[in-house]
Amino acid sequence: MIIRGNHKVIVQGITGKQGTFWSERMMEYGTKIVGGVNPKKAGTEHIGVPVFGSAVDAMKGLDGGFDVSILFIPPMGAKAAALDAIEAGAKAVVCLTEHIPVQDVMYMMAAAKERGTQIIGPNTAGGVTPGECFTGFMPAFNDKIFRPGNVGIISRSGSLGTLMCLNVVQAGFGISAFVGIGGDPIIGTTTRDALEALDAFEKTEAVVMVGEIGGAMEEHAAEYAAKMNKPMAAFIAGGAAPPGKKMGHAGAIVMGDKGTYKSKADALSAAGVAILDTPMDVGPVLKERMG
Repeated sequence: MIIRGNHKVIVQGITGKQGTFWSERMMEYGTKIVGGVNPKKAGTEHIGVPVFGSAVDAMKGLDGGFDVSILFIPPMGAKAAALDAIEAGAKAVVCLTEHIPVQDVMYMMAAAKERGTQIIGPNTAGGVTPGECFTGFMPAFNDKIFRPGNVGIISRSGSLGTLMCLNVVQAGFGISAFVGIGGDPIIGTTTRDALEALDAFEKTEAVVMVGEIGGAMEEHAAEYAAKMNKPMAAFIAGGAAPPGKKMGHAGAIVMGDKGTYKSKADALSAAGVAILDTPMDVGPVLKERMG
């Protein structure tokens, strides 16, 4: 799901230090934050929006409810917060939290699937639709990184995704949408899910993927990429990592011949995707592929 400027957003954990800071930045950029959640401060107002005791209460109490919930919640409270948003009927939950117990994540995913809620994350830096809104803690307000344009970016890593956006903009292009899917082994939005969303997004004319070793999401995305008409490029991080060694994200671990740099690069290349040696190569490749 690509979050747009007209989507109504609540922030669970809005009164905390990080929740407050980033909610203010999101609102300044254009994100339509309509309320927040903190059970201890229900009935108060914070940074200009009402605070509710739960997402369920927010859905009932806000005129028109809300579409998206963003979680600035510690790991041990993330499951309860996500289930609250799912029960409320949120269309999407952006889960920024990392180090959530695996069994909690599995429970969240099962509940979301049952109720039709899209979970983005856990362990995501969020998403950006330049010129409209952003969710999470990406530097959307820096137009040297997130100038509006027609190139969609998918990344498991927030920092590598930001670097790729910077290189795209420095090459003279702009960003249609950035989707940070998260770096945990179990996530609610896969690389292929994000690729399909960007392919369907009318502002996107080309896609750049930032992948990592570990798992098979890039290989699954390659199956869809082979059917796309829009040009695509990919950078896979971790090519020099030794087998069995976790690198960075919890999901970035190679076991045997699965999830290797070669298996991902080969699958994507066979699907017609240009493989980048470094993020700095994205400009020339986009210019060639987009004419």
